[in-house]
Amino acid sequence: MPFISKIQRQTDYNRFPSSTPIVIDNGASYFRIGWAGETEPRVIFRNIVQRPRHKSTGETVTVVGDHDTALLKHFDCTRSGPRSAFDSNVVFQFEIMEYILDFAFDRLGANGSRIDHPILITECVCNPVQSRSKMAELLFETYGVPSVAFGVDAAFSYKYNQQCGICQKDGLAICPGFTTTHVIPFVDGEPVNRGCCRTNIGGYHVTDNLKQLLSLKYPHHMARFTWEKIEDLKMEHCYIAPDYALEARLFQKGSKEAEDKTRCWQLPWVPPPIEEPPSEEEIARKAAIKERQGQRLREMAEAKRSSRINELENQLHGLEFLLQQLAQVEEEEISSFLSKTDYVSKQEIESTLTKVSQSLRKAKGESKVEQAENEEKADSSTSDKYPLINVPDNMLTPEQLKEKKRQIFLKTTTEGRQRAKQKRFEEELEREKKTREDEERRLENPELYLEQMHTKYKDLYEKVEQRKRLKINGGHANGNSSGGVGRGERLNAAQRERMRLLTTAAFDRGKGEDNFGAKAEDWQLYKLMSKDNDDDDDGADEDEAELARVCSRLQAIDPTFVPKPEPTPSQVATTEVPRVRPLTKEDFQVVLGVERCRCPEILFRPNLVGIDQAGLDEMTGASIRRLASKNEALEDRLTSSIFMTGGCSLFPGINERLEAGIRMLRPCGSPIKVARALDPVLDAWRGASAYAANLQFQQQTFSRVDYYEKGEDWLRRYQLRYTL
Repeated sequence: MPFISKIQRQTDYNRFPSSTPIVIDNGASYFRIGWAGETEPRVIFRNIVQRPRHKSTGETVTVVGDHDTALLKHFDCTRSGPRSAFDSNVVFQFEIMEYILDFAFDRLGANGSRIDHPILITECVCNPVQSRSKMAELLFETYGVPSVAFGVDAAFSYKYNQQCGICQKDGLAICPGFTTTHVIPFVDGEPVNRGCCRTNIGGYHVTDNLKQLLSLKYPHHMARFTWEKIEDLKMEHCYIAPDYALEARLFQKGSKEAEDKTRCWQLPWVPPPIEEPPSEEEIARKAAIKERQGQRLREMAEAKRSSRINELENQLHGLEFLLQQLAQVEEEEISSFLSKTDYVSKQEIESTLTKVSQSLRKAKGESKVEQAENEEKADSSTSDKYPLINVPDNMLTPEQLKEKKRQIFLKTTTEGRQRAKQKRFEEELEREKKTREDEERRLENPELYLEQMHTKYKDLYEKVEQRKRLKINGGHANGNSSGGVGRGERLNAAQRERMRLLTTAAFDRGKGEDNFGAKAEDWQLYKLMSKDNDDDDDGADEDEAELARVCSRLQAIDPTFVPKPEPTPSQVATTEVPRVRPLTKEDFQVVLGVERCRCPEILFRPNLVGIDQAGLDEMTGASIRRLASKNEALEDRLTSSIFMTGGCSLFPGINERLEAGIRMLRPCGSPIKVARALDPVLDAWRGASAYAANLQFQQQTFSRVDYYEKGEDWLRRYQLRYTL
């Protein structure tokens, strides 16, 4: 609807005299309001109310009809869903109805709380008197309308199309609406209430069924399946199949005809950028940058090394000068001389001098062999520090025994440190040897060497990953990370041995007093049971170390190498790490196949959605049978003018399907003709507008005086005559 300012709306409203009726088509789906005698309603909006809260202030506002998408920026519309005043096409929430009428009258141009125009409002057939009474009370008490008339929407549409020659005076009006479907027989142009039928199935259930089917089929696109979008898809793509079982088999077989009937809804999708491999110039540029960075780091390391060498040389000269001065000091003055320094004894100065000398040689880059020889000499020179080790205990005093134990501890610690140094020295020599051999092989054939290194890295990575996976999964690569407690076939050798020890301990020590741990062999058993590694753990450490070395080597010689990330425990626990493929255009396509005919099929088969009621064709036969007179000529006239109105009558193929279904119920040779309204959505309002424009309409209204004098009992007997 085009935007009209409030001043213009009020001006248009004041142009109409108070005798001009206001026509309201109060449908469960849409609300339409306008002036009598016009061909189009002035205001159309969805018959719902929503009360969202402001995101910052928490203030609640009332939104009638379709909310503007701009409201989502300032209001939280997720906590308050849309509410309707209807329940099965009957108004029962009159608080919501008041919001809707306020909005409608305001958009029509009313500038006050009082409405001085007669009202013609539609309702469903056989509307309960309680609902009609509450609606009259709302219009009379709240808005002060002078008179009200109630009419059936399907009857107005039937009379409007009868004037256009679409249907006859005798016929059946079938109105599949939003939440209900009505069948009304017309005899001599007037509806016969005793022959009416209703079933609680309508367009709402078709839309809801389509929404559920698409949500199950495409759960990752559920946010896209809004009610408005599903409603558009329903009206654009759904159709009524002549034979639903045959149509479903076509889609099941996937025939060419089914492919032609399939529709595709393309969701917004942006293709990911294509990553091109780096060019030779880019590789050379990165290599040059890496070389400059390496040169800068080497220069910084060289400057730091020179500073360290100068510092150590100065410290070494200071210690040597201190020893020279100490050699010239007499024995009695040594204590006073050392008190002026940071050292306690001459041995401490010599030990510090030795350490500084070693650090200086290391900083200057002396060979490993020279450093080892110097360390051996230094260690041999310290052998006289432990004079009590080789002396028998019976020749020592208690104080000397304590000193002997201390010297033994110091010597053992020193020897362990020397062995660790020797081991590190040998490992360093081995690494240097491998590095030299690798460099020689690389210089001989760089391309072959690089390919071999990549292959070796891949094999080592898979080997380490497989070992971790086996360790987590209990010795099997079946992805079962539960541990398999109690199932020996799923345990590895170490785990089976631990279970055996636990079982043995339980049978041997499970009787009598619990004194586990009192004996030394108990603790040995505890160590065996607590061992949670495989026999090849040393191999695993070697493989991981070799993998780290190969990775470091590849990073040094190949600028394009990117190391693989270390697998997490959750990834290791599975047999194969799932590979996430990039999303394509097809992943953002919603395909509508059998859903096109399956969803509207519930109009004829409500049991598909769990509603145990009759379909459209069965309702037609039931409505004819409810007529008191068994007049075959009347029945033929009714079936020869079957009129379809309402939003669901817009489905393609519904006329042919309804005609085929009614033909199965009627005797052979009965005349059957199904016609659709000129405009199934707006013909009800147009018929009511034409009816209200008649001069005799005022005689059919229910005035405010009648309301106060006669009350609800008169409303029970009130019936609008559609033939004026």
